[in-house]
Amino acid sequence: RMIVLGLCSNVAGQITIELMLNPPKEGEPSYPLYDQERTELLASLNRRAQLFCDAFNQMEGVSCNRAEGALYLFPQLHLPAKARHAAKHEGVEADAFYAERLLDATGICIVPGSGFKQVPGTYHLRFAFLPAEQDIAAVVGKMRAFHESFMNEFKD
Repeated sequence: RMIVLGLCSNVAGQITIELMLNPPKEGEPSYPLYDQERTELLASLNRRAQLFCDAFNQMEGVSCNRAEGALYLFPQLHLPAKARHAAKHEGVEADAFYAERLLDATGICIVPGSGFKQVPGTYHLRFAFLPAEQDIAAVVGKMRAFHESFMNEFKD
């Protein structure tokens, strides 16, 4: 019996899934509020994605394409040979080395692309652009400062 409880979502979870799969339809009383909130949320996510994408593209050795869905950006890192060598010495991929250093220095958690079967010899990060819009400037500031320091430390 206890196992069955762990396999099924709770009532609140089931209601949430139902609402996601069957949102209010035009003409229903709750549709105007639903449409407004959905439109605002999607616009906010688009702005956040663009702010982070622009920030990544301004960093030395980083290139990033616009998000075309989901909640992630996948910036590509072009890391100096010294950084790649240091990562190899620690027994990790260079993007994992970078991500761990970023987490230790700033508290910002980013997922290394090496976990997503990227093209060998390339390094990426998976970044969820979920911080609130009012917090983005601070997050970008921390990321830029870390990245500049990292690149200077491992400059060839």
